Amino acid sequence: MRMLGLDLGLRRVGVAVSDPDGTVASPLCQFEPGGRSDLVETVARIVAEQEARRVVVGHPLLLDGTPGEQVRRTEAVVQALREALPVPVTVWDERFSTQDAEAALRRGSLRPDRRKARRDMVAAALILQAYLDADAPMP
Repeated sequence: MRMLGLDLGLRRVGVAVSDPDGTVASPLCQFEPGGRSDLVETVARIVAEQEARRVVVGHPLLLDGTPGEQVRRTEAVVQALREALPVPVTVWDERFSTQDAEAALRRGSLRPDRRKARRDMVAAALILQAYLDADAPMP
C-alpha cells in the first residue's frame, strides 16, 4: 500500500512517498503552504495523485518524549487532515529527523543552499521509512 509521509515545518512541508508495496520511502517534494487550508488542499491533491492509502505525519515531541508547542500546532493540522482526507492519518515520532536529514545531505556533498532545498522532503522520507521499518499496525 502506497503511503505519504509529511514533515510539517514552520514554513515548509516536506513530502515523501513509499513504493506501492509500502516498503521504501523516497523524498517527493516540499511546498510552502499559504495557511492551514492551503496545506490541507495540497496534501489532498498529492494523496489523490499518488493514490496513497495512508498519510504519516511527523510528531515533533521534545527530547524527553513530552509534547511541546510544536506538537499542538501539528495536532491541529492532523485533525484538519483527518477531517478532509479519505484515508487514515497517523502520527509518528519525528525526533531528530531534520538533523538526520541534514547529516545525510551533508554526506552527499551538497552545497548548503541545495541541502536547504531538500531537507524537509528528506526528513519526511526518514519519518515515513521509520514507520515502515517498525512494521507499524495498519488499523
